[in-house]
This record gives sequence, C-alpha cells and structure tokens, in this order.
Amino acid sequence: MKPLSSILLMLFSILAMGQTKVKDTITRRANIVFIQNGNAVTYKPETPPLIPIAGAPKPSYSYLWELGDGHYSKEAEPKHVYKNKGTYTTRLAVTNNYDNGKPPATRPKKVAVNDLTDTNYKDIASLADQNGFAILKNCDPIPEQQMVVVVSYQNLENYVSSGKLYLFYNEKQFKNNNFELIDYRTYASEREVKEKTVASVGDLDDSKNYTASAENTFKAKKYRNTTSEEDLDASLLDAHKTYHNVSVLEFDDANPNETRNVFYTFKTTPEMIKDTSATVTMRGIFVPNRSYKNHKIKNLEMEIVTSHDPNKMGSNGRFMNYRLVRFKRVNFKTRFQNNGEGPARMIRLETDIPDMFDKKTFQIEDLYPKCPICPKDEVPTTSCLDTIIKKNQIFFTFKNIYLPGSEQKNVHEKDSTKGFVKYSMKFGEDFHKVKTRSRTAIIFDKNEPIITNYATTRFLPGISIGAKAGYNLYPDLEKSTSYFVGATISPFKSYRFYWQAEWINALNKYESGRTVIDQTVAGANGVKQLQRTTTTTENKNVNWEIPVLIRYNLNNYIGVGAGIQANFDVSSEQNQTKKVENFEGGNDQFLISTRSESNSIKNGFGNFKTGVLFDLTAGFARIGPSFGARYVINFEQNFNYFQFYGIWKF
Repeated sequence: MKPLSSILLMLFSILAMGQTKVKDTITRRANIVFIQNGNAVTYKPETPPLIPIAGAPKPSYSYLWELGDGHYSKEAEPKHVYKNKGTYTTRLAVTNNYDNGKPPATRPKKVAVNDLTDTNYKDIASLADQNGFAILKNCDPIPEQQMVVVVSYQNLENYVSSGKLYLFYNEKQFKNNNFELIDYRTYASEREVKEKTVASVGDLDDSKNYTASAENTFKAKKYRNTTSEEDLDASLLDAHKTYHNVSVLEFDDANPNETRNVFYTFKTTPEMIKDTSATVTMRGIFVPNRSYKNHKIKNLEMEIVTSHDPNKMGSNGRFMNYRLVRFKRVNFKTRFQNNGEGPARMIRLETDIPDMFDKKTFQIEDLYPKCPICPKDEVPTTSCLDTIIKKNQIFFTFKNIYLPGSEQKNVHEKDSTKGFVKYSMKFGEDFHKVKTRSRTAIIFDKNEPIITNYATTRFLPGISIGAKAGYNLYPDLEKSTSYFVGATISPFKSYRFYWQAEWINALNKYESGRTVIDQTVAGANGVKQLQRTTTTTENKNVNWEIPVLIRYNLNNYIGVGAGIQANFDVSSEQNQTKKVENFEGGNDQFLISTRSESNSIKNGFGNFKTGVLFDLTAGFARIGPSFGARYVINFEQNFNYFQFYGIWKF
C-alpha cells in the first residue's frame, strides 16, 4: 500500500497536468493521390479527420485544385485530360468548413504525361457570362493562414490581343496590411512588370477612406459586377488611392475567346483586423489591349472570419466617419449554404436590424439564387424573394426555389449549394455614435435555425476642436480679475464617455496684500504729526492651464466631467506701491503732504500648481455651442476657484 504522501503527490501532478494547456504543434496534412491513364488523370485527396464544432452543422472539406496547366477544379475528385505531353505540378488548397482545426497543409505533386491517349480535352471554361473577367477565392481570410485567389480573363475580341492584368490589395482604410503576396503562378507566359505610381502620395485624396466603406457608395455599386470602362488613368488613380499594393502582369497573344487563369497565393498577416464581420476587398483591372484605354473592373469582397463557416453575416461598416455617414449607405451581406442531402425549396433569413438604421431606406443590392421580389397580396407560384420588415428585424424568404444540398447525390460543385442576400440602409435622423451588432437566423425549409456570427458597425473616433472663453472667479483673492481663451480637443460627437484635453491662456490680476501703518512723527517745527504709510502689492500674470478630463454626456444637452489639471505662470509681474501721507496734528483731518514710490519685479516661467476639477455643461453637449461651470481644487492654499465659460465644438 502506497504511503499517503505519495498518493497526494500523484493527485497534485494529475491536477497540474489538467491545468496546463498543451499547445498543439501537430500539422494536419492532406495528400494528393492520383490515378493516371495516359493523359487522363483522376485526382483524390487524402484528408485528416474533421473536428466538429459543438452546435455547428456537420463539418466538411471544400477544395481548389490547381492542375498545373492553367486549369482548376473545385470538385472533390476531379478528372482532368491534359492536352500536351510534359510534367505538370498539381497543387491543392483544402478548406475545412465547420471544423475546429487548422486547414490541412498540402505539398505539390508532379504528374508526368508521356502519352496522349485521351482526346476528350476541354479548354478553360468561357467567361462570356462574366464579361470576360472574374476573380474567385478558395476561402475567406483568417489571420495567419494562406488563401488562393484565381484571376481569370478572356479575350472577347475577334483578334489576337496583348494586354495587362492588375490586382490591387491591402486597402488604405486599414492601419496595417492584411495580405502578403507570397507567390503567383502563370501558365500563358504572363510576366510581371513594374509601373510608376500614377499619383504621388501628396496628390492622393484619402477622403473616401472615411465613408461607410473603402469606396464611396457610387463606386461600390458600380463595381459590384464586372464593368467595362474607358478612362484607364482615372480607374488606376482611384485604385491607387484605395489600395497600398498592386501586382501588374503583362500578357501576349491571347487568341479570340481564349480564357486564361492566374493563381495568387496570399498569406494573411498577424495584424489583420480580427473582426469577424469586417469586409475587405481586392480589385482587379483587366486591360484586353495595351494599345487602348478600354478595361474591365472587378471587386472581390471577403469577410474576415475566425473559422470557415459558409453561413455568416458581414458588413462594410467597420470604419465609418461619423461626420460623413448620414447620407451614406451601409451594406450588409448574409451568406448561407445548404449542407443537406437534398435541395432546399424555402430559405428564410431572420435578420436583426439595429435601431439606429432607418428601415424606410432599406433596399436589396444583390441576391442568389436570382429571383424577383414576390408580388404583394398574392400567393407566389414561381421563385421569388419575399421581404417582411418588422420593428427590429427584416425577414427574407426565398420561396419556390431549388438550392442543391452539398451532400446531395450528383452535386459536385459546392458553390451551387451557396446563396446570399446583400442589402443596404441609411442611418436614421437621430443616430448616436455607438457600435451596433446584428446577426441572422437561417432556416432551410423546416429545419432548425442556424445562427450566424454578429455583424458589427463601428465609427472612427474622429477629432473635434473646440474654442473656449470665459472668466475665472477666485473667492480668496482680493480685487481679482481673470479672463481666458482656450482650445479643446476631443473625439467628435461621442455618445457617452470620452476624453477631453484643453489648453487655456488666462490673464490674471489681483492684490496679494495691502498694509496701512500709522505713526506719530515730529514735523519741521517740532509739532507732532500723523504719518500714514500705505503699501499695496498688485500681481499680474499670464497663466496657462492644461486640464485633462473624462466627460460623460447625460443626453444631447447636458454633460458632466472630472479630471486633473496643471497650471503655471508663463510670465508674472509684481508691482509694489508705497504711499506716505502726513497729517496735521494727531488725526487725519488735515492732509499736509503726500509722496509715493514704487518698484516692480518680473519673473518668467514658474509657480507650478496642480489640482482636480469638476465640470458641468449645458447646451449642445456633443457638438456646437454650450455654457459651462467648473470648480477647480488646487493643491495650493487660496487658489481654489470657479470657472464660467462658453464653448463651441466643431
């Protein structure tokens, strides 16, 4: 039998192990397996087990195969026929949906094609339905993980052309870069070129960085789908204003109707904003012919996520300037995926709407599955989207649709099982500078609802400069006068709590003492006289006050505050005047003579004092004019005082 001390030591060790978090250093890997028959190759992934998330739908993998000759596939087990002999490097990007682990890492696999036994070769799919230009991603970005972006372009002209391809990334509205381009792969001899920036930094107007998104509302709507433009210089200037980085490729000899793909591998940086509702973008510009200014523009929108969840909600309202958003639209997007074994005929999205938005300005920007809005007061017999606006919610209902399930037989393309609703709203009349949160309950037919993440909107702090002037009242000082002017700085139109710093320049004057001495002296003829000596000391100074306080707006009209302050004399002057009066006899009835003398002492910086303050304002508490009263308690005797002022915040 073990001694008691040994048993206690063992129990302590077990408890200590249970409390120690062991870091998972094992890298999950997926292997590329293939079966080859001449130039026909069937690929299959070998993936590690999925780690379910409690309460989430069944986890699954999605794939992006880069087949080494410019083709790609999103099927789980694609079959590909190579057109020419050679050695091809196949790559695989695996995304783990509803999974608690990291995406499995893969290594490229080389495939040697020595015989052309299969003639069933297919060219890269046409992009005519997308205006000849498309951008896609294998997953949404997660900080410190890799993602693949595929840029596809097609020559829709009836002649051979040579052009350019731009991919802009890392929006300037974010403090840090979100992406690092670590590799790109071309298959049609595209080559990288360097171009001079079209405008110097000083010429760029960043005002659009402070609207409801990286672009203004017009631009966001304009680039929602692939568009054709003619002013290339203006498009490049706008892109350079919006993004920090760009990759530029030139291509030659694209045949009519030929489609090509370029693959970019990005690593998301550790500094990427960790906001699961924030929207980031990349922008592609495709110039079909370098001799002309005609070009096509496409924006790729992505929501930053912490896990790969196809059912999510996002907003582009993460960085908004409170001064500029009153008439701007904020976009929201809810995405969903049918993970069932059969098609969904009805999908309902029950979406929260924060109070600060005006539901009368609601409008749908885009949706999938594509269908019209349901007719009012009629029972729909065809596919349509019904919208019901309630007090704090909007219900979107896709009726009479067919959205395949990802586990459904003969469904090979995962994207066909996904849909979304994108809508926008303006702010209401009286909206405050506060963060909002909203999420969506997604219901497929009669299944249990799936609850998305929260989509948030936030405002930039902004800067408010104030002008201040008033009067200081020193109850313990004789004959004091003190007038001041100053300036304040604080966040623009804060809702409740906020910091405020001030600088105040005061002109002070007061008497620090007045003494009267009476004495009897002998006059010239020996007669006694009364001599009165009056000494007066007057002080003048230029005083700077530097308060720092935290304020709280009780409502739109009344605010309170408290803080600390330091003050010191920038310059000071002390004037002492002595007046000597002689009177006949022993009283002051008959003045005989008067004489005066004075001296002045000037000093520079000094008389440093500190204290605490309490403040009250009434008027327009958040912006505009108001009046205030303040009591300052200095840590020096006889220098407590009241301050009365007017202030205007801009």
